[in-house]
Amino acid sequence: MRHGQSTYNQLKRIQGHCDESELTPMGEAQALQVGQALAGIPFDAVWASPLKRARKTAELIVSELQKATPGLAAPTFTDELKEISLPLWEGMAFTEAEGQYAESFYQWRTDPANFVMAVPHPEGTTVDFYPIRELYQQAARFWQGLLAQHQGQTLLVVAHSAINRALISTAIGLGPEYFNNLNQSNCSISVLNFAGGWPSPVQVEAMNLTSHLGDPLPAMRQGHRGPRMLLVRHGETEWNRQGRFQGQIDVPLNDNGRAQGAKAAAFLQPVAIDAAYTSFMARPRETAELILQHHPGLTLHAVNELQEISHGEWEGLFEAEIEGGYPGMLEQWQSAPETVQMPGGENLEQVWHRSIAAWKQIVAAHSGGDAVQTVLVVAHDAVNKALLCHVLGMGPESFWRFKQGNGAVSVIDYPNGIDSAPVLTTANITIHLSGSVLDKTAAGAL
Repeated sequence: MRHGQSTYNQLKRIQGHCDESELTPMGEAQALQVGQALAGIPFDAVWASPLKRARKTAELIVSELQKATPGLAAPTFTDELKEISLPLWEGMAFTEAEGQYAESFYQWRTDPANFVMAVPHPEGTTVDFYPIRELYQQAARFWQGLLAQHQGQTLLVVAHSAINRALISTAIGLGPEYFNNLNQSNCSISVLNFAGGWPSPVQVEAMNLTSHLGDPLPAMRQGHRGPRMLLVRHGETEWNRQGRFQGQIDVPLNDNGRAQGAKAAAFLQPVAIDAAYTSFMARPRETAELILQHHPGLTLHAVNELQEISHGEWEGLFEAEIEGGYPGMLEQWQSAPETVQMPGGENLEQVWHRSIAAWKQIVAAHSGGDAVQTVLVVAHDAVNKALLCHVLGMGPESFWRFKQGNGAVSVIDYPNGIDSAPVLTTANITIHLSGSVLDKTAAGAL
C-alpha cells in the first residue's frame, strides 16, 4: 500500500528521497482507516520505507492491527522501499519542474524507461542517471529478499507511489516502459499472491483499492480528458458456484449472483455513467441491467465480441471430468494457457483479438468529446482478463495474472482518449460484496 496524504502531496511538490514531507491530518486519518480495513487479516510481518510519510503510515496501521493481533511486531524499515530518487527535482512544485526541465519532464511522462537526469558529479562533470530503471532494479531486489525470508506468510508492505508501481510491475513481469500505465493513490491497497519465491508466478488479486477511504473509485489524474471505463464481471451463476466450465453456454445468474449485481449497482450508484455495454449473454446482461436501475434513461448495448471464451467440448464439465477425458490438458491450461486450443472451441489468441477489437471501438466512440465520459462494460472472466492484460501490453501467456471476482469492478482510464496510453487505475474491487479488501467471491470456472 501507499502512504497517506503528505504535506508535499497537498502542495503538489515532488518528494522522491526528500524526507521533509510528513503526513497531514488527513493522511493520518487515512492510515487509521487502512488499519481498520485490514484488521481481519492475520499479518505475519510489516515492512515499510523509512521515509517519514511512509514510516508514520506504517506505525499507525500497525497500532490498529495490534488490537486484533497483539503479537504483531513493529514495522521493519528498509531503504529498498524508499521512493524513487529524483535529485534535481525534489522539493520542487510539479509545475516548476515541468517549466525548468521541460524536455526531461516530458520524457518522464511519455518514455519512462529512458527517462534520464544529468546529475552533477563531484569532479565537476555530470553523470547520466536513469531513475526509473534504477527503481525497477530496487524493486526486484526487495522481492527477492522478502520472499526468501517469508515463504508462505502474509505480509504488509507500506511504501510510495513510484516504488509501488515498480513493485507491482516487476512482480507480474512488466518493464519500466509501463511505469505510467499503473496508478497508486494515497493509502490505496493492492493484493499480490505469490506462488513461491522470486521470480515465481504472481496473481494480482486487487490493485489500488480506495473504497475503504470513502470514495468508491480513485480520482482521475489531473488534466484527464478521455473516457473512464468501468469494467465489471457478471455476478455468480450456479455453474460458477459448482466449479463447472460454462463458456458460451448461456447460464443465468443464481440468487447470489443477483445479490452481487445489486451490490455492484449500489456501489456504482454515486458514479455518473454516460453509456453502457454488455456481452449479449444472460449473466452479464442481467448484471448490467441491475446496475442501470440506478441510471435510468441509458441504453444498454449488446456486443457479440464480448461473449465468454468458447470452451467447446469442455463446456458443462467439472475439472475431474476434463482431466479424465483430456489427460494433461487441464494442467496445460493452468500453466501455459496460451498454448491451449479448446477442443471444438477457441484459443486465447482468438479471445484477445475479438475482445480487444470491440473494446477499442467502444473507447473510440467515447473519445474526443467536450466532456469526460464514464462508460460501463459488463463482460466475463476470460474477456475481462484479456482486456486488463491488453492495457499493460501483456498477451495470452499472462492470462492468469489478474483475478476477476463475480461482481468485481475495475477501472481503466484513457487520459487523452483512444490515442493515449491507457492507465489501469484500479482492478478487481470486491469490497462492496463482502466488506473485505480480499476477494471472497466464488469466482468459479470460466
